[in-house]
Amino acid sequence: MRTRTRWTTSAAVPLLLLALVTLPAIASIEKANPEDVGLSTDRLERIHDAIQRHIDDGNITGAVTAATRRGGLAHLEAHGLMDRESGTAMTEDAIFKIMSMTKPVVGVAILMLMEEGELRLADPVSRFIPELADLMVAVGTTGGRGRGDGPPAFYTVPASRPITVQDLLTHTSGLASGPISSREAGRVASQQPTDALADLIPKLGAAPLEFQPGDRWAYSPSRGFDVLLRIVEITSGQAADQFLRARIFEPLGMNDTFFWAPDTHRSRVVIVYQRTPDGLTRSRNQVGATSDTYFSGGGGLMSTAQDYLQFGQMLLNGGELNGHRLLSPKTVELMSSTFVEAFGFGRVSPGLGFGLSVQVVNDPVAAGMRVGTGSFGWDGAYGTHFWVDPTEDIVGVVMIQTPVFQVSRDVENALMQAIVD
Repeated sequence: MRTRTRWTTSAAVPLLLLALVTLPAIASIEKANPEDVGLSTDRLERIHDAIQRHIDDGNITGAVTAATRRGGLAHLEAHGLMDRESGTAMTEDAIFKIMSMTKPVVGVAILMLMEEGELRLADPVSRFIPELADLMVAVGTTGGRGRGDGPPAFYTVPASRPITVQDLLTHTSGLASGPISSREAGRVASQQPTDALADLIPKLGAAPLEFQPGDRWAYSPSRGFDVLLRIVEITSGQAADQFLRARIFEPLGMNDTFFWAPDTHRSRVVIVYQRTPDGLTRSRNQVGATSDTYFSGGGGLMSTAQDYLQFGQMLLNGGELNGHRLLSPKTVELMSSTFVEAFGFGRVSPGLGFGLSVQVVNDPVAAGMRVGTGSFGWDGAYGTHFWVDPTEDIVGVVMIQTPVFQVSRDVENALMQAIVD
C-alpha cells in the first residue's frame, strides 16, 4: 500500500495552497521552498523512495521523515502505515517511542543546570546521590560461570575514583554498562511498577561497576541516564516530567512529547513491530520504557517528528529557538565535541566519537556516513534517528518503530543528494 503525505514546494500555486492547508506550521520553523534553501524538490522525492523500498521489502510498516535546511522546513512526509492490522495510515503527527533519543534531551537538561551553576561536569555523582559513593568494580574470573547462563563469576575491588556527571554523559562510568554490572543492577535494583526515580536510583549503589570509571566507553542503555535525570530532579527541585515540560518542551513548542501519552493521544501512537523469520510481527511490548511513574532518562520519552525537529533546530541554532534560549552556543559546541574517540558497540567505529549524550561524526568517509563533518545526534532502539549537521545547516529526523538502522543511512543519503546549493 502506497500511502504518503508530503510537503514540498513547486511553482504550482494550487499545490502550494493545498500544502498550506494540509500541513500545520511547526512552531517557529517556517515552511521553505526547497530551492530557496538549496535543495531540489524533485530530488527530495527520493526520501520517500528510500522509505518505500523498506516498506516493500517488509522491513518496516511506515515512517515519518522531516528535515530543515537554513532554518526552513523543507521536508515533512508520512509514509505507509502506523498500524498494519487495522490498515491505519501514518500521519505527520504520529507519536513514536523514541527510546534512547531521550538521552540528548536529558543531556540538554544537565547542561542547562551546569550553565546555571547548579552542577559541574566533574562533580561526583555522590554529591547528589550519597548512596552512589564508595562504589565497587566487578572483576570477572576466568573459571566458572555466574548464575544460570549469565555472565562470568566475579569478585570486586574498590573504584579508583568516584563516577562523575561527565562519566555518565559520555558512557564511561561503568554503571550498568555490561554483562556483570547490568545483571547485578537488575538484581539489586529491580524496577517495580510503582517506582519513581527516587525509589530505584539509590539502590544502584549496591551494584558493581563494569570497569574502573573513565577506563573505556561502554553503553549504559538505561540506568546511566536515569541517574542523570534523578540529578535533574534533585538540583531543580522538580519532578523530571515537570522540569522537561517547563524548561524544554513548552519553550520549544514540543506539545506532543511526554513520558506517557494521555488518553486523547493514544490513537496517534505508532505500533511497534519486530522482524522475524515469518516477517513483521506486532511486538508483545507496546509500552517500551514509557511510564507515568518512572521517568526513564535512558529511553522513556514519546515524541513526534515535528517535535523532535524543534529540539534539533534549537541545537543547530546554538541553543535558541522560538525566542527562547536554552543553552549558549559555547555549551552546544561543548556538547557536540568529541570526548571519547574509542567509541563503538563491541568494536571501535572509525570516524566516530562521542560527546555529551550524542554521537559525533569526525570523519564521514571513515564512518561510511553521508553527513557533514561535525554532525551529531543519536538513535533509538526502535529505529528512530536524528542528526544535526552544522556544515550543511541541516536537521534531519527519521521516525520508525522497528529496529532497522539502515533506514537512517538511506534517508541521510537521500537528503544529502538533494542538496544543490
